[in-house]
Amino acid sequence: MTLPFDVAPFYSTDPKEMRRLIRENEWVYPTSGLCHCHVQANMIVLPKEWAYDFLVFAQRNPKPCPILDITEPGQWEAKLIAPGSDVRTDIPKYRVWENGELVDEPSDVVKYWKDDLVAFLLGCSFSFEGALLEANIPIRHIDMNCNVPMYVTNIQNQPAGRLSGPMVVSMRPVKYAQVPKAVLSTGRFPAVHGAPVHIGDPVAIGIKDVSKPDFGDAVDIRDGETPVFWACGVTPQAVLMKSKPPFAITHAPGYMFIGDPKDVDYAVF
Repeated sequence: MTLPFDVAPFYSTDPKEMRRLIRENEWVYPTSGLCHCHVQANMIVLPKEWAYDFLVFAQRNPKPCPILDITEPGQWEAKLIAPGSDVRTDIPKYRVWENGELVDEPSDVVKYWKDDLVAFLLGCSFSFEGALLEANIPIRHIDMNCNVPMYVTNIQNQPAGRLSGPMVVSMRPVKYAQVPKAVLSTGRFPAVHGAPVHIGDPVAIGIKDVSKPDFGDAVDIRDGETPVFWACGVTPQAVLMKSKPPFAITHAPGYMFIGDPKDVDYAVF
């Protein structure tokens, strides 16, 4: 499926300006390909009494949940990665959860915000896509102007407190000959998921039909290509559905928070 948007005009947009466009609902689409070289982040917001459980969960599961920033309870500024930002408005599309059930997908969450909420900003695989492009590895969902495909797997995360559940992965088709380069290119970025968690047969990680993602859009896998799977920051949403905290806010899959640091700031050389 090709969606009616084009990221090309915003390839080099400054992150602060892009957040303004998002805040004013002038960009309401997925964010892959925006603000080239600048970090993007997943988000999960939980009441303070659940925040420690998630902090431990992220520490035990750094591949899907690498923490880039955490807000103070009740505050909405991501001070480390985006001074002056507002996590309530600066994502194009949110998800609101109650007892593990999705209840709303608004363009901002100002009306849902409470004084005890803590926001976690997590590394996103969109941040290493620049490294893939620099290695001359095409990114199919960008070429198709659609959202990256994401899947719930049979890979179980390490539980923490009241939180447990399966890992979610994102997928990008890669030519067989380019797979080693893809692994090396993304492995330099452990703070934004790092190297793939699986290459090849989707059934081996519990994906019955790679043409039917659980989140995002299906993309073409062409002759001479194999699906490559990376840990994904949508994992907390699968955890929410299993663990059922009373309230949570997340980004919608593929609709990320864009920060000021550059991807290279998180590279390991």
